[in-house]
Amino acid sequence: MSVDSVSILRQYWGHDGFRPLQEEIIQSVLDKKDTLALLPTGGGKSICFQVPAMLMPGICIVVTPLIALMKDQVQHLKDIGIDAVAIYSGLKPREVDIILDNCIFGHIKFLYLSPERLYSDLVQERIRHMSVNLFAIDEAHCISQWGYDFRPPYLHLSKLKELHPDVPYLALTATATTEVIADIQDKLQFKTKHVFVKSFLRDNLGYMALEEENKSARMIRIIQKLGGCGVVYVRNRRETQEIAQFLTNNGIAADFYHAGLPGKDRDRKQEDWMQNRTRVIVATNAFGMGIDKSDVRFVIHLGIPESLEAYYQEAGRAGRDGKKAFPVLLYQQEDKNRLLKNAELSFPTVAFIQQVYHHLCNHFQIPYGAGEGLNFDFDVVAFIKKYKIETIPTLSALKFLEKDGWLALSEAVFIPARFKFEVHHQELYKIQVQYERFDKLIKAILRSYGGVFDDYITINEYEFAKKLGVSFDQIVSLIQGLVQMEIASYIPPTDAPQLSFLQDRVDYKNLYVDHIFIRERKRVKTKQVEAMLNYIDHSQCRSQSLLHYFGEQHALFCQVCDLCLIRNHQAKMHKNIKLEIERILLKEPQTIHDLIEHISFGDDETKLGIVRSLIDHLKIRVVEDLYHWNTKI
Repeated sequence: MSVDSVSILRQYWGHDGFRPLQEEIIQSVLDKKDTLALLPTGGGKSICFQVPAMLMPGICIVVTPLIALMKDQVQHLKDIGIDAVAIYSGLKPREVDIILDNCIFGHIKFLYLSPERLYSDLVQERIRHMSVNLFAIDEAHCISQWGYDFRPPYLHLSKLKELHPDVPYLALTATATTEVIADIQDKLQFKTKHVFVKSFLRDNLGYMALEEENKSARMIRIIQKLGGCGVVYVRNRRETQEIAQFLTNNGIAADFYHAGLPGKDRDRKQEDWMQNRTRVIVATNAFGMGIDKSDVRFVIHLGIPESLEAYYQEAGRAGRDGKKAFPVLLYQQEDKNRLLKNAELSFPTVAFIQQVYHHLCNHFQIPYGAGEGLNFDFDVVAFIKKYKIETIPTLSALKFLEKDGWLALSEAVFIPARFKFEVHHQELYKIQVQYERFDKLIKAILRSYGGVFDDYITINEYEFAKKLGVSFDQIVSLIQGLVQMEIASYIPPTDAPQLSFLQDRVDYKNLYVDHIFIRERKRVKTKQVEAMLNYIDHSQCRSQSLLHYFGEQHALFCQVCDLCLIRNHQAKMHKNIKLEIERILLKEPQTIHDLIEHISFGDDETKLGIVRSLIDHLKIRVVEDLYHWNTKI
């Protein structure tokens, strides 16, 4: 590895050396090789594309479905002096146009894209004119229909290769089976197979899966015993609040987190937990992506995740500092039944999918033969309530409609208000002189932001209200006044998911739905659920079971999971029972009844089993119903 890579790492990220495999992955990228890297959660995936991109001329295009993570990374890059921008659902066409122009003609080093943006011919055409040095594909398992989190927009990633045939891919993921590893490389049209895999072994984690009737009480005991901070994952938003309140009532500093909270609240709750002001965060699986907190001592699941991939990622947020930590899954038979039922509900009929499409078009008042390119804030909960349809089949129907190219749906994410002046400096000065009521606001904006004549800037209306000593509503009214006079453009904030129609509306009875694909996805889902249940019911060692699932077939028992601890305890107990039997029988022969009575620990079934084993191995001989220790062996 050249000194340049280390100097870039030190200059921008303040590290003197790379983590395992980072160096080799970076060199592969610099050698222009298509590369797939599997690094566990917290393994430093972003460094693997950010460092080489800084060493090469041109721009790095990063594709990720995690908009919140995308925004965080862009802000971090800006904070350390690197030009980066992001395009995701919810941005207006003119905003996108300006960003793309800056990527072609400016000094932007990183363009982050949500995958559904590749549906756009405009985006594709502008990428063609960029000087691209690398395509970094985060969460690369999403491209595989064999994967646990298949996302239809990822199928369009192959178009990037058409636009720039000689630019390498760096595909990154934390979890992938051998089948998915092969599929990622095939879908991305790797010129040659090239994979770096860091072992999935986390030898500081003591995995546990415990059947428990009173999960709440067991959770309290676990938290009190382990100490430190942690995460409790639950199934839905309602449970996040209930469990957080339960923990608080039991003297544990806890808070709740889910995707339905306003962006400011999510940021505050996350920061409180990161700074250990909150000890336990109770969350849906919306929490954790991109969060690098090293001192997490436990991750408790109060429900069964849908796949081992999801469980491994969420459990892997524990113990990143290398110290002992415990991922604990608490379950009941009801949880198993729910997992099986939800898997069945996830594959609705073609008729149901067509009906959901029909409801969507009516909901947004899309006329027949129109709708292509229209974007809407989409409250899926309100939609489901309005049309009295079931949640899980509806969410799955949306995904299948997306796969077949009818629509695109982004995750919920807070997008702040954006503002841009549409007139030149001189024209704006005339407005300030002519309209006194706008003068203070215009001055405040000009003092606070550079580039507001060229690009959309994010604007905080509350801050300006505070600075100018007026209400929030007055600030918004003044801004809207500037918009009405065509002096400025203003886009209000939103935190809703974005739904885009990719084709004009058709009669739902003629809507094409790929039923063969649905059948294949159901087979994959069934296999994943079976693997999850097998992990719970039939593992000999939790860690070994996970490693086998991810293709590491020669893994040894971890000696620290619940099953290994039980087995080691039993082995020790068996050894002690054997020693006690030897001591008793050497003193004098015994009837079987007296022998069992004299053994001081273990249940009768265990004692009898050990006696039988000793007889089979000729350690004990039986003479006229008396048991003797065989001293001749």
